[in-house]
Amino acid sequence: MEKRNNSLHRLGTLALFIIACESAGILGSLFTIQSIPTWYATLIKPPFAPPNWLFAPVWTVLYALMGIAAFLIWEKKTASRAMPKSAKLNMVSAALNMFGIQLILNALWSVVFFGLRSPLFGLFIIFLMLFTIAITMWRFYFIDKRAFWLMVPYLLWVGFATLLNFYIFALNP
Repeated sequence: MEKRNNSLHRLGTLALFIIACESAGILGSLFTIQSIPTWYATLIKPPFAPPNWLFAPVWTVLYALMGIAAFLIWEKKTASRAMPKSAKLNMVSAALNMFGIQLILNALWSVVFFGLRSPLFGLFIIFLMLFTIAITMWRFYFIDKRAFWLMVPYLLWVGFATLLNFYIFALNP
């Protein structure tokens, strides 16, 4: 019975992490959805810009992967006996704090780029986001390599989004 309760608790915690990440996406989409058919449609985009319909499914998958990665890190707070508990908690806390910062920047980018319609400030935010994603991944790597690898598609997509943001800024003075 205890093992079943533990499994349900883990599943519930995993769901909370995924919901938290998806919620950041939903928050950002409140600003994005309004601007796609109006302002964004009028911008000059580079030839490699993907179709608008692609963004929602890609982001949904990426947020789920991010939630799973954060959950794996959270689980490590008590998992290893090789390290003192306080050191584990510090490593996990630092990694999850950085994860939280990059998630906030993720939502903020949509507010700035789409809500404020500012490719320039969006570029600034997305560079900060890339930097914090890299730090998050570096911290995840030393705690749980699976979590690190789950973040790789996110880093690649945000790298692509950074390039797209740069070209939109450059093409639309």
